[in-house]
Amino acid sequence: MLLFFTHCSYLPGLIFYQLKVHSRIHSGEKPFSCTLCSMSFANSDHLKVHSRIHTGEKPFSCSLCPKSFAHANHLKVHSRIHTGEKPFSCTLCQKSFSHSHHLKVHSRIHTGEKPFSCSSCEKSFSDSSALRQHSRFHTGEKPFSCTLCPKAFAQPNHLKVHSRVHTGEKPFRCSLCEKSFSDRSALRQHSSVHNRENSTAVLSAQDP
Repeated sequence: MLLFFTHCSYLPGLIFYQLKVHSRIHSGEKPFSCTLCSMSFANSDHLKVHSRIHTGEKPFSCSLCPKSFAHANHLKVHSRIHTGEKPFSCTLCQKSFSHSHHLKVHSRIHTGEKPFSCSSCEKSFSDSSALRQHSRFHTGEKPFSCTLCPKAFAQPNHLKVHSRVHTGEKPFRCSLCEKSFSDRSALRQHSSVHNRENSTAVLSAQDP
């Protein structure tokens, strides 16, 4: 391999091999093609990583849990779940995030930007996943199916709440009495009973 320095108008100082690979950004050349699908790549390493989609290979394993990943960077991001590291901070508020994409989506709260528009109505959203979930109201798609009964749901959190019908799990506990509930909205509705009782008690105490 030649190791002398050459020149790119945009990135001067690249060695010969680096320049050859880098030049494909400008030329659009993608000589490394996947034999299992239509994708092609400018770099052989990118093809190697892509091929793991087809093979299911996940060579990067977490040392703290059973999860493994096809890409080293995905493992790096995942590890922040265990370490609690949140290196991406919002410059407008105190929030910080483990992933740069989450910060990008969060920043739209401050800017009001909603770049993802529904093609069936006038609604728009700050991130693509919110649009994807919304679109199911129009299509009627319910991809999240219960494994214990025929019910299916448009959103994964709805399936999660439903599953508690089968498991009996009630993780939302009232702080004023012994009752617990399977979802947060039921707890909110219940707590309003205490609020009404407190209001009645205050009014009764004020009566002469």
